[in-house]
Amino acid sequence: MERKIVLKKDILEALSEVGVSKGQDVMVHTSLSSLGFVCGGAQVVIEALLETVGSEGTIMMPAQSWKNLDPSSGVHWEEPEDWWPLIRENWPAYDKDITPTNTMGAVAEMFRRWPGALRSNHPARSVSAWGLNAEYLTANHDLSDIFGDSSPIGKLYDLDGMVLLIGVGYDKNTSLHLADARAEYPGKHNSIEHSAVMENGCRVWKRYETLYVDGNDFNEIGEAFENTCTVHKTMLGNGTVRLMKQRELVDFAVRWMEENRT
Repeated sequence: MERKIVLKKDILEALSEVGVSKGQDVMVHTSLSSLGFVCGGAQVVIEALLETVGSEGTIMMPAQSWKNLDPSSGVHWEEPEDWWPLIRENWPAYDKDITPTNTMGAVAEMFRRWPGALRSNHPARSVSAWGLNAEYLTANHDLSDIFGDSSPIGKLYDLDGMVLLIGVGYDKNTSLHLADARAEYPGKHNSIEHSAVMENGCRVWKRYETLYVDGNDFNEIGEAFENTCTVHKTMLGNGTVRLMKQRELVDFAVRWMEENRT
């Protein structure tokens, strides 16, 4: 496929075409490279999003720093096992103002530092948000409720928010983890995780229990969802933009998981 150039006006037009509008609360997942050449890069994508929802709306993006997990979980797969104790002892404590995102993309990395953006306190699974409901969405992100009802994803459900995929598939759709937290199916289980955090002014390697994170079937769920429910789609450069209602997606995915995960 011939690589295309994407201008800010193209992004604004695509957002309008799928139905992003003033006052919406939108969880956004992006892949800049999948769109082609975006003239202005991450900056113009963020500008277009904020201008479209306005100050009466909210934009939220993943800001995960999952390298701040125990090496035994596989996050430091490239390093030898005899280094793991040193990683546990020396990995920097999470600081929402400093800690970079891990593989969230250029847009999410720039967005976490955008003027007015707030970031949640989870040391490995944080989100960033800007706009009317940013404080509500990012507050009190509990260690053990990464993607559940009290998490930013659960709060977006309470707000009847939207999910916007820009150049990415459902494997990047964090809202499906809320469905995972709600669904009942055989084999569902918790896991013990560890992250470096600050407590009482000291860095500690914090142990916590949370739902095991599994998204291997998310693309399959997304395909089934699009065959059943309304997803507004348009092309932007070389990529596809999708907008959907988060509640519809989560409720559908709960049913799908309970019927198909065995």
